[in-house]
Amino acid sequence: MSDTYKLIDVPGGVLWEVNCKKYPKRNENFELAGANPSAEEGEDQGGDDGPTVMVHDIEEAFQLQWLNVDESGNETKPSKDNFKSHLKSYVRRVNEKLKEKGASAEEIKEFQTGAAAAVKKILGNYDNYDVLMGASMDPNGMHVLIDFRDDGITPYATIWKHGLEEMKV
Repeated sequence: MSDTYKLIDVPGGVLWEVNCKKYPKRNENFELAGANPSAEEGEDQGGDDGPTVMVHDIEEAFQLQWLNVDESGNETKPSKDNFKSHLKSYVRRVNEKLKEKGASAEEIKEFQTGAAAAVKKILGNYDNYDVLMGASMDPNGMHVLIDFRDDGITPYATIWKHGLEEMKV
């Protein structure tokens, strides 16, 4: 996450939401220096960059990957039971990390209480989420959940506040 996005605290203290934008992106065809595409095809294609795909700005900015893509190239996601299992182990790892970092007992208890409610909220809305993860595809990492606001137009991402590490770049 970046400070260029406005973080919205979700009640419970463990999740943030971030509004994003969805826009069409052209698949770019790159040419190597010295390559002559017209020699192979007989004519220059005249700037056709291929088909467009819809992407979320947050997906592009942080190189997020769709969790699963089926054989037809359609984005899919894990079953609710599999995701529930992932959430439980993820919350456990974040809890352990808080203890390693020397978080106060109050902060740890606040996380544990908020995490239980957050898991319930996420699982209750699971069918509406698109599930993405970082470019490393680390199965133990945070999943970014994308849904749409009540207006049906504005996408937003849900992330775990305690699953991020602050750094200056």
